[in-house]
Amino acid sequence: MLAAMATPSPDQRRRDLARVALAYAAALVAALAVGWALRDRHPILVAAAADLGATLVVFGFSVRYNNSSLYDPYWSVAPLPIALYWAAAGTPGLLQLLLLALVALWGVRLTANWVARWRGMADEDFRYVEIRGRTGRLYWPASFGSIHILPTVWVFLGLLPLYPALARPSPFTAWQPVGLIVTTVAVAIEATADRQLRAFLRTRRDAEAILDKGLWALCRHPNYLGEILFWWGLYLCGLAAAPTWAWSGVGPLSITLLFVFISVPWMDRRLLLRHPAWAQTMKSRLALLPWPRPK
Repeated sequence: MLAAMATPSPDQRRRDLARVALAYAAALVAALAVGWALRDRHPILVAAAADLGATLVVFGFSVRYNNSSLYDPYWSVAPLPIALYWAAAGTPGLLQLLLLALVALWGVRLTANWVARWRGMADEDFRYVEIRGRTGRLYWPASFGSIHILPTVWVFLGLLPLYPALARPSPFTAWQPVGLIVTTVAVAIEATADRQLRAFLRTRRDAEAILDKGLWALCRHPNYLGEILFWWGLYLCGLAAAPTWAWSGVGPLSITLLFVFISVPWMDRRLLLRHPAWAQTMKSRLALLPWPRPK
């Protein structure tokens, strides 16, 4: 099990980030190779196969450096190349360019947030450390399935509504701006929540203090709320372009269930162990909805 580590030196952190960059460069090369080999197939199939190939490469680097957190940026890095590939299959107009810009803004910001918080190769997400403790020698098969493959599948399902929105020309409808607005609001919520959290962690003096100002006074996990809304915003954009693609709601729905039944309870348990006052927070604020919990 990886232990908590001291803050690495700037040089060490740069070397570790360079290793992550190398992993993702190799993953991109693998994705391009798979895409070229399958270039005559349907764009969704090509993207899915390239996505899987890139995931396998990142998994190899995770094993090499004994740290599954190398995969963490994949959630925010993979969507933009897939979206650009699908957009290239069609004839992008203003709405498509705005949608691509929102995906890029979301991805760059979320990835930068991970880079700012990650402390190096000895720093592994606390959830992965718990999985290590539970699985022992079976950790890497467990990591392959639950930490690498499943999130790749979730993200790809969440991206499916983008295909008709980007690759298929469609007449303008009132629902298209609605989807863009929801996506924009989602990115703003997530960015604001993360900025408020960083400021709080930078200035707090009591290690047991909890953040109860700004968006964090409205619900317990506003950053998760923004993430969920982002994927539903993409779905609305796809639904506006092709109502027959209503079935692709399985993507944002699966991501919503992931946060509601896995991410939120896991984070609440961790915060309860580290911050006793979190018990009162759970009584006074809902997890995701910005609404006071009834007394």
